[in-house]
Parts: sequence; C-alpha cells; structure tokens
Amino acid sequence: MTPKACVCVPARNEAEHIGRLIEALTQQTTQTPFAVALCVNNTKDTTRAAAVDAALRFRAPFMLEIIERNFEPALAHAGSARRAAMDLGAEIVGSGGLLISTDADCRPPADWVEANLAHFIPDRIIGGRIELDELEAAEAPAIFALRGRFDAYWQAVRAIEDAIDPVEWDMPPRHGDHTGASLALSADLYLRAGGVPLLPTGEDRALVEAAFEAGGKLIHPNAVWTRASSRTVGRADGGMAADMQRWIDCAAFGDIPSVPSLSHWEERARWRLQARRDMSAEAYIKAERALPPMPCDMPLPELVVAP
Repeated sequence: MTPKACVCVPARNEAEHIGRLIEALTQQTTQTPFAVALCVNNTKDTTRAAAVDAALRFRAPFMLEIIERNFEPALAHAGSARRAAMDLGAEIVGSGGLLISTDADCRPPADWVEANLAHFIPDRIIGGRIELDELEAAEAPAIFALRGRFDAYWQAVRAIEDAIDPVEWDMPPRHGDHTGASLALSADLYLRAGGVPLLPTGEDRALVEAAFEAGGKLIHPNAVWTRASSRTVGRADGGMAADMQRWIDCAAFGDIPSVPSLSHWEERARWRLQARRDMSAEAYIKAERALPPMPCDMPLPELVVAP
C-alpha cells in the first residue's frame, strides 16, 4: 500500500538524537500508512545504524527509507540534505501524498502525523508550533525561562496582526511557527514550488515562500506541534541552536535581548494589508523581502503570570 504521508528528515552526525525521533514516530496514533525518508549526509558517526536499530527495537510500523549522501563542501548544508529527504519523500508518496518535514533532534507527540493529516488539503502549507523538549528543562532552565518570555512577545505580535490584517485561511487561535522542524505540504505543491532551495540556512523559510508563490496558503493550527532540542550546537549555521546559545549568553551576563517594539509590528501589519490588496502573490513576497529589518529597540518584556 502506498503511504499517504512521508516524514522527511535530514540528519548529519545525529547518532545521539535520531533514535529518540524514530521512537516517537513509532508511537504515532494515526491509522493512515506513512513512511519515513531519512537523508544521512556528510556524516562521520553511526547515524544510519542508530536509526535502523531504533526502528527494529521499537518495531516501527512504518517504512523507513534511508539514503546516504556526501555532498561536496559548497553543498554540504541543510538545504541540500532537506531537499534530498523531501525529494525522496515525494517519490514515495506520489501525487496526492503529504510531505512532513522535521529535524533529527525533534520528538513529536503521538498525534503529530494525524494532526497534520487532519489539516491537509492540496494547496495548504501547514506550519507546526515548536516547543522546547521538556526532557531537557532541568539541563537548561535559563533557556526555558527566556523562551517563555519570547512566546508571550510573539503572542502579542500575532494579536496585532490578527486585529489589523487577519488572513481568512489562517484565523486565530493560531501560532506563528513554520520551520523545517514541523512543516507539511502536498507532494504536488512541493514539486510546483521547485523543491527545497539549496541554501545553507533559511531553506525552510525559502521553501514556504516558494510554495506561497506556487499557490500555497500557509496555516498555523495550534493542534500541530512538535518538540525540539534546546541544544546549543546544531547542524546549520544561524539555526535554532545558535538562538539557544545566544539565550544562554544573555542569561550568563544578565543581559535582556532586544526586540522590535510592537508599534513596528502595527506598521508592518498595515503595510501587508495594503500590499496584498495591490500586488500579486509573487510581487508581494518580493516587496516584503526587500523591506528593511525592523530595529530591535525594545527590551524583551517580562513574562507576566496571571494570579
């Protein structure tokens, strides 16, 4: 039976984490057949063996397909590896199937695949909320405390966006994440978008933009979420691990990160509202990409806990 969905995973020197991901995938509650496409690239450890061992040990109910690649130095990055994994996934599911991207250090909840399938229609891009893995909370309490403050800040930003520029296909309640750790779209939309762009970092955001240009509509349902490691040494320059290290550095020196003030988000939301009315999807993306970055002119607010 052809799988209806495929979880696509790039993995480079991930022997320490890949078993935990495979175990989580064996615990998925969905009754819909799915596969796992793993691209082990430029690896010097036992990532492949660890993945196979976990699949056997936990009696994986899914088909595990592994490809190994040794990309030349200029292409030995997240874009190449994620593209190879998702290209393999597209071959496995064929037209009409769903591709679900994740990372080797993630630990999705048992209903993750089912939640993605529940929100799947052909031209949707499904962003999953990213939570830090609670199993690591004791190891990095400062990171978790700072993450709580960032979550509250982004919730305030989304409230502004929803009040000024609500998007009819992505109405609240919603989160704001759409990264490679949990990102789903149809194989057909993926191919129309041209696959994962070959970028060393930011390849997931670039894929979302390409899929948007190809007719996709991005949604952020709260029911779709996963856990990601709070590790500070990652596999992609400028990725989530780099954020974790910055947060640790801030905590160590008593610094408070700066973020754009909410007034900048109000201005940006009004710009988006007008731009979407006046421009094609392609022109809108190009225009937004050309906007100058917002100044980080406000200390990250304290997290206020209701009594």
